[in-house]
Amino acid sequence: MDRTAVNTFVRQQWESAVLPSLCRLVEIPAVSGGFDSDWEANGHLDAVVEHVRSWIEARGIAGASTEVVRLPGRSPLLLVDVPAHGDGSAESAETVLLYGHLDKQPPMEGWSEGFGPWTPVVHEGRLYGRGAVDDGYSGYAAVTAIEALRAHGGAHQRCVLLLETGEESGSPDLPAYLDHLSERLGRVGLVVCLDSGGGDYERLWLTTSLRGMVQLNVTVRVLEAGQHSGAASGLVPDSFRIARRLLDRLEDPDTGRILLPELTVRVPENRLAEVRAGVEAAPGLVRGSVPRPEGLRLMHEDEVELALNNWWRPTLTVIGAEGLPCPEDAGNVLRSHTTLDLSFRLPPTADPHAALRAVRAALEADVPYGARVEFDDGEAGQGFNAPETAPWLSAALDRASSEVFGAEWRTMGLGGSIPFMGLLHERYPGAQFVVTGALGPHSNAHVPDESLDLAYAARVTSAVAYVLEAHARR
Repeated sequence: MDRTAVNTFVRQQWESAVLPSLCRLVEIPAVSGGFDSDWEANGHLDAVVEHVRSWIEARGIAGASTEVVRLPGRSPLLLVDVPAHGDGSAESAETVLLYGHLDKQPPMEGWSEGFGPWTPVVHEGRLYGRGAVDDGYSGYAAVTAIEALRAHGGAHQRCVLLLETGEESGSPDLPAYLDHLSERLGRVGLVVCLDSGGGDYERLWLTTSLRGMVQLNVTVRVLEAGQHSGAASGLVPDSFRIARRLLDRLEDPDTGRILLPELTVRVPENRLAEVRAGVEAAPGLVRGSVPRPEGLRLMHEDEVELALNNWWRPTLTVIGAEGLPCPEDAGNVLRSHTTLDLSFRLPPTADPHAALRAVRAALEADVPYGARVEFDDGEAGQGFNAPETAPWLSAALDRASSEVFGAEWRTMGLGGSIPFMGLLHERYPGAQFVVTGALGPHSNAHVPDESLDLAYAARVTSAVAYVLEAHARR
C-alpha cells in the first residue's frame, strides 16, 4: 500500500466529495425517534438514510451493495456490504463490521449567532450543525477509507457498514437487527466504531471502556388531586420531600457516592494504568472537558480520580421532572405527586439489569408515610470493556500514529454509553474493537454549536484505512 498516496487521497476526498454531502446531511432534521414520536410520518430518518445511501452508491465501489433494512415498527438501518479486496484478503472468512449512526439529538436553543442546528457552516476548519460530529460523518469516513485502500494498493477483508437511526434513543432496535442479520454478517473479527473520540486533536484515541446506564421514572404520589396548600400542608406530606428522602437511599447527598453495591465494581488494573497514561499525555483531559462557571469546584482535585469518577464509577443525575410547574405558573397548591427521571451511569462491567432491580427495590421498600411509589418500565444498557489489543492491531495503530498524527496513540474511557458496543462484545467475544472517532474538545455533541474538526476527521479516516489494511494482511 502506498500510504502517502492513501493519506493524500483521503484529504482530497474530504474536501471535494465528503464535505459537500455532509453539509446537506446537516440540513436534514433527522431527530432520533425517542425525541420525535411522529418520526415515521415526518420521514426525516428515511430522508437521511436515502441521502447517505445515494452518496455511497455514486462512489461506484466495485461489488459493493447497499440496502435499507426495515423491520416492522423499527427505525431503518442502512447496510453497505463491500467484498474483500487485495492480495490475501479473501483467505479469511472474517467480516469487518463498521458502525455509525444517522439519527440526531434534538436541536436545542442557544446556538451562537450565525450558527444553527440545521444550517451547515464551515468556520475556522470546523463544520457546525447538528449531526456533523455525532455521528453523521462516520459513514463517509468508513467508505472513504475503503476507497483509499482500493485506489492505492491496499487490501481489506469483507467490510459491512451498519448505519442505524436509533442510537440517540438508546439503540432499542439494534438487538432485533443483529438477530435478523446474524447469518449475513458471518464471523465478525474486527469492529470499527466511529461514534467516539478523544481528549485532544493531536493524536489518535481509542475508547477502551464505556459506561452502561439505567434510566427510569419514579413517581411519588400522595393525593389524587392537588389541594390548597393552606388547607393540606401539615396534614399531607409533600411529595417532593418524600422523593428527596428516597434518593438519599441511592446516593450520598454530600459526596454523590452511589450506595447500592449492585452499581459498583472494582476498576481493573489495566484500566487504572491507562487512565494515568492518558492524563499524563493530555493534561486537562478530564478537568477541561466540561465548561463551568467561575468558582465552581469539581468533585475532586486529582485528575486521575476525576477520570475514574467519569469512566468507571456509578453516578446519578436527575434529568427531568414532572408535577412541578414553572415558578411563574405555580399556585399555592400542595401538589398530588412528583415524578423524577433518574439517569444512572454504571461502570462498564456492571450488570445493568441487576442494577435496575436494585434501584427499584430500594425506592419502593417502606416508603415514608405510606405514599405510593410508581415506576415506568425503565431502561437498562450494557457498558463496554474492550478486549486486550492484539499485536497486529497495536502495530497498525503505532504506524498510523507515527505517519498520520505524529504522536503516540492513547486510550481512554468515556462516561457515556454506546449500547451497540456492549451488544457486539457479547455476540463476538473474539473480535478486536477499534472504538474511535472525531469527537474531541468543544465538539459540543448534544448541545448548541455542535461541530466537527474537519482535518482531524480526515486523519481518523486515514487511521481506519491503516487498520483495515493490517487486518487483511496479518
